[in-house]
Amino acid sequence: MLRGTEKIRSFFVCPLCGRRNGPFMHGASLFVRFHALSLWKNMPRKYLTRKNTLFYNKNSSAPFFVDYKAAEEMVDCAMRGGVNYYDTAWGYHNGGSEPALGTFLKNYPRKSYNLATKFPGYDLSNMGKVREIFEKQLEKCGVEYFDYYLMHNVCEMNIDAYLDESYGTYAYLDEQRRAGRIRHLGFSAHGDMPVLRRFLEKYGSGMEFCQLQINWLDWTFQHAKEKVDLLKSYNIPVWVMEPLRGGKLCSLSAEDEAKLKALRPQESVTGWGFRFVQSVPEVVVTLSGMSTLAQVQENLKTFETDAPLNADELAALSRIAREMTGKASLPCTACRYCTSHCPKKLDIPELIKLYNEHCFTGGGFIAPMVVGTLPAEKRPSACVGCGSCAKVCPQQIDIPAMMKDFAARLAKSE
Repeated sequence: MLRGTEKIRSFFVCPLCGRRNGPFMHGASLFVRFHALSLWKNMPRKYLTRKNTLFYNKNSSAPFFVDYKAAEEMVDCAMRGGVNYYDTAWGYHNGGSEPALGTFLKNYPRKSYNLATKFPGYDLSNMGKVREIFEKQLEKCGVEYFDYYLMHNVCEMNIDAYLDESYGTYAYLDEQRRAGRIRHLGFSAHGDMPVLRRFLEKYGSGMEFCQLQINWLDWTFQHAKEKVDLLKSYNIPVWVMEPLRGGKLCSLSAEDEAKLKALRPQESVTGWGFRFVQSVPEVVVTLSGMSTLAQVQENLKTFETDAPLNADELAALSRIAREMTGKASLPCTACRYCTSHCPKKLDIPELIKLYNEHCFTGGGFIAPMVVGTLPAEKRPSACVGCGSCAKVCPQQIDIPAMMKDFAARLAKSE
């Protein structure tokens, strides 16, 4: 079990990701995602890496193109830098991720790296197929065991299925852990607090780590702090994904960048993102996106030092985060005056929260995923536009207009 291990400081280098995620850090021109390195505090210069390097070739008729030369250079750099953890998953690159990563890692002794993959519970058709999928994953990766294995993307859409013992998902994975074919079992989550609570009430005692989206903007915007506090109560170490929010936090306005430079003249905007997660005591591993060999080298250099932020620096980031989200968000305080006046009994504050997330992110999968779990009569499209809600809103939000816009945005994402 991982309980009580010392802190892993850093990030994961890994290649791979779906085309729809688009270009990531530092103005990358290819559709590629490297998911950074991770450094164990008690293992100097020992990094961990996440995913294999797959590129989307915009000039190819094939949906995905694997640039093996670039991938091998990045992995070689990572291995020489001490990287020893590689993460993949069943669905990455339409199923091509696991065999590609297995091919890369055959160049190295099995004990020189840790391999992580995941059960694809984000697709409900996979429920009940855990044995079949797990055995196939071992075959695709060319290994006899996984060092880390996750129940993938626990969220509103699949929480009932994950908790349904008739599928045997947790029971089978726990059996493989006891047999040594899974060395550490954990989960990743994009669900909100109620989902996380339900999952932990059922499986918390058996989870060794949890992977969450944590960064200085989502610390409050997506309730990351509350999620970390909940995991702490279960003594579960935290793995961080999206510390730079898909590259969004690598570039700020000139005014905001100047505020940060005044506090840390030598720190890049990207570096501030990493220093924030170094400031969260519960964080053991940090994953980040990288698109080029230069970014691998830059991030390795960043994580050679542990430089958490002080109180003034954290306060500066918090102010910038409030200003950023405030510009693109409706000022709902969840007073719920509106809900008692809605003839359709819509959960208006929750829908506004999802609308804010969808607008700020510029799309994404979270809002469509959550709204997709709601009955048709509880979705934004069910709003009749009567305006009863807006009349009692203390913030004077035009709720009917928001519902109409949200429904249109969701329709475009289908």
